[in-house]
Amino acid sequence: MKKIPERMCVITREKYPKKDLIRVVKNKEGEVFVDTTGKANGRGAYLKRDIEVIEKAEKTKGLERILEINIPDTIYEELKELVK
Repeated sequence: MKKIPERMCVITREKYPKKDLIRVVKNKEGEVFVDTTGKANGRGAYLKRDIEVIEKAEKTKGLERILEINIPDTIYEELKELVK
């Protein structure tokens, strides 16, 4: 039986299978982007594919704290589009 890789959502602190999460990456150049492949280099933070979780991340600046960088609104817009 193959083990399903799990990751923790940085907002809910709950573990989910990797495919149920969206990865946001900050690379060495300090660029932040949504990593749809899950394989991009850089520091990754996972968010549950849930509009409420994404809105909470935006409101509480939880993602910004974890990635230690300002996150543009365009990233949150892209995340919301992915969830819909």
